[in-house]
Amino acid sequence: MYSRILVPLDGSPFAEAILPHVKVLARAMGSELILLYVIPTATLEFAPPPRPLGKDPMPEQKQRKKLARYLKDMCATLEAENMKANYLLSQGGVAETIIEVAELMETDLIAMTTRGRSGTQMLLLGSLTYHVVRHSPLPTLLIRA
Repeated sequence: MYSRILVPLDGSPFAEAILPHVKVLARAMGSELILLYVIPTATLEFAPPPRPLGKDPMPEQKQRKKLARYLKDMCATLEAENMKANYLLSQGGVAETIIEVAELMETDLIAMTTRGRSGTQMLLLGSLTYHVVRHSPLPTLLIRA
């Protein structure tokens, strides 16, 4: 039923809390897990001012390598448990990119954690998970971490 499952991660234990649940599902169905890390891109209005050359503590290329290593390590851990796993590092609006990647990779399910905010909190603060659930045509598995 679910041959490909998209698992958005951000490097936090909160986001990784979905993995035990997804592992059970992937083992039962022989699913491939696609781990996704989205590097957020700020709009020009909210982007930080450019730094002088040589002052950037973590150049973009270094950051991408670090994130790719994180995803490779996660995939290696899953493969050591006899699961199929791939990863993708992307950049853009986080919720929009999750939905786009899910459709492009032809996934059957998006699996992610939620903080379980109330309706008022979501209206005031917004919610990445809420945006994905509302706008994705795919089923979404949510686990409160």
